[in-house]
Parts: sequence; C-alpha cells; structure tokens
Amino acid sequence: MKDCEILSVVPESPDQDTIGEAAALIKKGGLVVFPTSSFYGLGTKAFNAEAVDRVFRVKKRDPQKPVLILVASLSDVAPLVRSIPMTAMRLMEAFWPGSLTLVFQAAELLPPNLTGYTGKIGIRLASHPVASALITAVGGPITGTSANLSGKGGCTAAAEIDRYIKDQVDLVLDAGKLAGGKGSTVVDVTVHPPKILRKGAVGAEKVVAMFIA
Repeated sequence: MKDCEILSVVPESPDQDTIGEAAALIKKGGLVVFPTSSFYGLGTKAFNAEAVDRVFRVKKRDPQKPVLILVASLSDVAPLVRSIPMTAMRLMEAFWPGSLTLVFQAAELLPPNLTGYTGKIGIRLASHPVASALITAVGGPITGTSANLSGKGGCTAAAEIDRYIKDQVDLVLDAGKLAGGKGSTVVDVTVHPPKILRKGAVGAEKVVAMFIA
C-alpha cells in the first residue's frame, strides 16, 4: 500500500478545512493519526464497531484489551457511561483536560469490542487543540489509543510512526513534535475506593487525595 496523506496542522489554530477532511474520513469509518498532549493517537469513530476492529488489527492489539476514547467536553461523558460516581466527578473537575483517563461502566450504546468485551470504557477529555477540534467536528467520541504497534512506545513525531501504521491509516495530522513523557494516569472509578490501574503523568498522591476530598 502507498503511504497515507500527511497534512500539517498548526497546534494552536488548526485549519478548519483540514480538520473537516479528517473528520469526514472518521465519520466514514476511516482511521486518522492525530496529536494528543503527549503522543500521536489513532482515531476513528467510537460508535463504529467495524472501524474499531480495524484499529485493533492495525495496532495488532489483543482484542480483549480495551481502547480508550476521547471526548471534547465534560458534558459528553454522561451518555457514554452507566453512572458518574461523585469521586469521578471530583477527578474530572480537578484534572481535566489533562493526562488522566477514567474507567467507567460503559453504556450499552458503545460497541462491545471497544471495551475489550469487559463492559468498561476508559475516557479522557482531550487537551490538545487539534484533538479537541477533531472530536468536535466528528460530533462524538473518537478512539484515543496511541498510534503504535502494541508493545511499542508512543510516537512524539509523525516521522516516528511505524511505516506499517502509516500504510494502514487514511490520514496523518502532523502537528510537529509533541511533549512525550509519561502516558496518562488510569483510574478505575467503577470500584470504591477507585483503583489506580496505571501510574502516569498525574501523580498518584494527587489522585488519591481526591478519593477522600
């Protein structure tokens, strides 16, 4: 396959025509590589089960490992989950947008394969302007898993993305060098007290402090 199209975007003020082109591809079940606050992500429409399957195939990811999704506003969360515990609300208000992924009980409207058939879904509020603009243009959540083969490190530059990934996706939005660093902290809010599943950019002590706030 030929390399996909690569379009440059200015992080602070992404061109709306470019965002619109990427959103149109996602709405049709396409895959788009886009920038997040730390690494490049692999995005498609969260409600499209076939497109989600494609994400798993491209990443060579275990289908029993859930894929997180990104939203553009805090109000987008409620329709995607069965409930929002009070502790989860405190965490969202304290750390969103930012590098904190919260794991909820997934609403029935989300495809089972998106949750890795666990019934749980990881959600993060996008903080990168390009990611936020893309989600808004799509009109709903998109997958936010990193644009790399499973088991490999995340990419902070479009040039670092594995050629196999580039050959499989429909478009890359190149916003230049990203911050990198630690991935998001992942917290399961379906249990009480919430459980930190992965330590990351948001310090564990700050997260735990919210449990007893």
